[in-house]
Amino acid sequence: MAKNTINDVVSRIRAQLKAIRQDSFITDRMIYTFVLKSAKFLMKREDSKNKLMAFSGVIQIMDYVELIEVDKVEACCTGIRSDCKIKRTKDKLPVFLQGYFGPLIRTIASLDGSEELQPVLPTIYSNLSKSKNFKYNTTKYYWYIDDYIYFPNLEWEAVRIEGIFEDDISSWTCADDACIIKQDLTFNVPDYLLVEIEGQVFKDFGGMMQVPEDTDVDKQNVAR
Repeated sequence: MAKNTINDVVSRIRAQLKAIRQDSFITDRMIYTFVLKSAKFLMKREDSKNKLMAFSGVIQIMDYVELIEVDKVEACCTGIRSDCKIKRTKDKLPVFLQGYFGPLIRTIASLDGSEELQPVLPTIYSNLSKSKNFKYNTTKYYWYIDDYIYFPNLEWEAVRIEGIFEDDISSWTCADDACIIKQDLTFNVPDYLLVEIEGQVFKDFGGMMQVPEDTDVDKQNVAR
C-alpha cells in the first residue's frame, strides 16, 4: 500500500473544504499547519497507549549518524567520574515528533543493529556510575538534549537511529530522492489517525470561518 504524502493529505482536505466554502485565503501551508497541530496531539496520545512504535510504516531510519567527543558540561553530566568520555551526535538532529514520554525514538543502535542503547537521564546515569557494581554494567546508554543525543563511554564512531520525525531527514539518508520537495515527503502518521486528523482540521477551519454578526447598528440609538 502506497504511503500518504503531505500533498496527498493536504489535497484531500482542501477538496473537502472547497465543497463547503470557497476561500482564497486558505493556503496549502495553512492547511498543513492545522494538520501538523492535530497530528502532534494525536501521536502523543497514541504514544501514551504504547501503540505507535508497532507501526513500522511511520518509522524513519538514519543509517549513519556521526559522533564526536564533547565536554561533560555540555552533556549536562558534570557529576560523573572524571575518566568518563562523552560522545555526541556531530550535528543537530532533525526534530523528532514528541510523544507522551519524550521524542519518538524507537531505537538507537550500532550500525549493524546488533547492539541497542538504552535511554537514560544524565542525573540517573551519574548516580548509576557511582554504584559499586557499575563496572560490571555492560549496558550502553544515551540521552537527548536540545536536538543532540549524548553517549557516555561509547567508542563507536557512528550510530543508527530509528524514530518518527517532524523534520525532513532526506539529507541524512542515501536515498535517491534526497532532494525531494516537502510536499512529496511521506506523512509519517498511521493511516488510522487520518480521519480523526481531518475531522479536527475541519473543526479548526470552521471556527475561523464563523464571522461574528455586526451588532453595532442594532445598538445605535436612532434618535441621535
